Amino acid sequence: MTDEDWMWHALRLAQRAEAQGEVPVGALLVKDNRCIAEGWNQPIQNHDPTAHAEIQVLRHAGQILQNYRLTATTLYVTLEPCVMCMGAIAHARVSRLVFGAYDPKRGAVCHALQLSNAPFLNHKIDWLGGVLEQSCAELLTSFFKARR
Repeated sequence: MTDEDWMWHALRLAQRAEAQGEVPVGALLVKDNRCIAEGWNQPIQNHDPTAHAEIQVLRHAGQILQNYRLTATTLYVTLEPCVMCMGAIAHARVSRLVFGAYDPKRGAVCHALQLSNAPFLNHKIDWLGGVLEQSCAELLTSFFKARR
């Protein structure tokens, strides 16, 4: 499967978040071209500020693989991760990150904090942004427009 195929899967997960009244962000972790874990934003439903889609996926994958180090994996997420999620991604040793929409205000990959290049992190993450960017951004934009 291609990065675009996996991102379509992440978009379907983001729609689950939206159906639950959550900010529509979806994520999944792939290893050896197989989906290991998937998740979507659930902070409201779980009463948990850390229940971002990425964190949900990392927790689930760690349980499945019985290891907190998720080496040789690719994380797909529909929105550029925040600082909390980038820290968790680095600590989990995810090899590659692919995201859809850029987040110029809070994104921690290449915008607000640029943690993908931070010299103090002991793990370098290869990343690719903008995969299905328009579809990912439109889902978020329509969600927030409807809320206002």
